[in-house]
Amino acid sequence: MPAVSMSAHERARHRAAPPPPPSPLSATGSPRSLALLLVICAGVLPVLFIWWQNTIAGSLDSPSACLIAAGSIAGLLAAYLLLVLVALMARVPWLENRVGSDVIARYHRSLGEYTVILVCAHALLLTVGYAWQGGTNPVSESVTLLFDYTDVWLSTIALALLLLVGVVSARAVRRKLSYESWYHVHLLVYAAIGLAFAHEFAVGTEFSASLRNRLLWSAAHLVVGAAVLLFRVLLPLWRSLRYRVRVARVVSEGPGVVSLHLTGRNLDRLDAEAGQFLRWRFLARGHWWQSHPYSLSAAPSADGLRITVKDLGDASSSLARLAPGTRVWFEGPYGAFTARRRSPARRVLLIAGGAGITPLRALYESLPGRGSDLVLIYRASRAEDLVLYRELEAIARRRGLGLFARVGPRGHPDQDPLRGSELRAMVPDVADRDVYLCGPAGMTRTVSAHLRAAGVPKQRLHIEAFEL
Repeated sequence: MPAVSMSAHERARHRAAPPPPPSPLSATGSPRSLALLLVICAGVLPVLFIWWQNTIAGSLDSPSACLIAAGSIAGLLAAYLLLVLVALMARVPWLENRVGSDVIARYHRSLGEYTVILVCAHALLLTVGYAWQGGTNPVSESVTLLFDYTDVWLSTIALALLLLVGVVSARAVRRKLSYESWYHVHLLVYAAIGLAFAHEFAVGTEFSASLRNRLLWSAAHLVVGAAVLLFRVLLPLWRSLRYRVRVARVVSEGPGVVSLHLTGRNLDRLDAEAGQFLRWRFLARGHWWQSHPYSLSAAPSADGLRITVKDLGDASSSLARLAPGTRVWFEGPYGAFTARRRSPARRVLLIAGGAGITPLRALYESLPGRGSDLVLIYRASRAEDLVLYRELEAIARRRGLGLFARVGPRGHPDQDPLRGSELRAMVPDVADRDVYLCGPAGMTRTVSAHLRAAGVPKQRLHIEAFEL
């Protein structure tokens, strides 16, 4: 999630493309994230049961009937995954702060790909199956389905919307779009769900023939819709009105980097933690309609919060000109990249890559320990990119903590300043520590591999990568 904080799209847009990531649904890490994955998979069973109970014995007696059945199953699973996608992005606090926003985003992205595949399979399998069953060709069958079955238009529009969302979510396309364009295209998912719901009830025999199925399916949609309304609209509105956050001052931290100091009322009751982020909406001209995730760059206090923003995109470039007193609405706090991940009484190593310093700077200030109990390694391409380094030096002197800066361009893995041998030289007991790693996705994958090779167990490696 965010660090020297720019929007997620802006971060992807202004760094070199990382190497292909592993499957987002593999190696998810914590027991809570695995439990969430199991719950999602368990939901497939009742969906399959809905199809099975409506299947007449002996009806799957031909290849065409099997294709039609496979198309129906694909459609039901796609509809289920659409609900899961929206539920994951409802920003339910327990999921965001215990499972982790980064894990949820990876699930969302991967399941979105499967959803598009299933919707396309649904349309293709049904068309071919009906064509085979009726002795026609798939093209003429497609025309018949579109013009003789009015409700099929609903599913066709839903399919087109989902394909559009899928296209703009592709990494190569997403890097070329502004965050606002990407975000607003994604809102079309809600329209796709509405159209799909109407289509399912109009032509889906699984629902038209069963009042119980209609009630259960409607209840699932209502629960997800209520979660979106509560956690993405009502709760942020209530918190924004309650805490009355405003911009107190804007401080330059270096070329193109500013810190926004924010004040409010009773901010200690917000229960924000170092390492977390919030989605901020500044009520100023050109900003009020945009909401972007920025990490806290200092430990939160009862009377103030701080974020640090780098000028790398259209949303962040004008934040330096915000006037003191500007009202701020927000969502959050979110994120599980906090002190709660630390094992009791274990030493900690923090590793930041470039903009990844922001949440780690807040943790460096607030995690307990003295001397070598807490060590921070800060990696940047150039010395001028070591944002907030003077603050880090002051914290290190005050608390007697370990601090290392490693500067240099990316090169061959054998020259990586964060390779295993270098990490062990700086922190000889690295294998016995909890490690917090934050930075660009490519950097975190490379360094995590070095850490694992250095003997750091997976359960003590806590990663926050800049990746949607």
